[in-house]
Amino acid sequence: MSPHAPGPDTLHAAIVDAGLAEFEFDDARMWLKNARHGPMTPFAADVWAFDSTFQHILLVRHRWRGWVVPGGMVERGETPRQAARRELEEETGMAADLLELPAAVTVRSYRSDWTPTLGLTYAAVVDPSLPLNGERHQPAAWNPLVQDWTGAFPEDITRIRRYAQAGASAQ
Repeated sequence: MSPHAPGPDTLHAAIVDAGLAEFEFDDARMWLKNARHGPMTPFAADVWAFDSTFQHILLVRHRWRGWVVPGGMVERGETPRQAARRELEEETGMAADLLELPAAVTVRSYRSDWTPTLGLTYAAVVDPSLPLNGERHQPAAWNPLVQDWTGAFPEDITRIRRYAQAGASAQ
């Protein structure tokens, strides 16, 4: 087993959360079903952090991916939900409770030389008046959802807006 491959608890948590995700993209559930039978690559987890009106999204400016939501690799022994919460705090300084249901499940390559992996996305509502204290080389900023941004995953803009519209309607 690869030292970066997800352990059984991580795999179980990813399977459960993938099944609960409000949105599925890239046929992610089928990808996960097939991938479980072979060597597994690490999972990724990220957070769509919104203000209370669902009009703004918290983004970080990654060195080569451009503006993306906070996230990263799920570490061994951690669930995707725990990784998402950790990445949000590391990259923005924001500690937040994630909403109960995962927002989305995707399959993507995070670098051109990496194989595709499962990504679980969680959502949070955070206070935009709190200071952002993320990583120095990767600044965080609030972006109005009506304004486009440039990043490695342009399809996320539509996906995030769709989720935000549903979240704002539910309040």
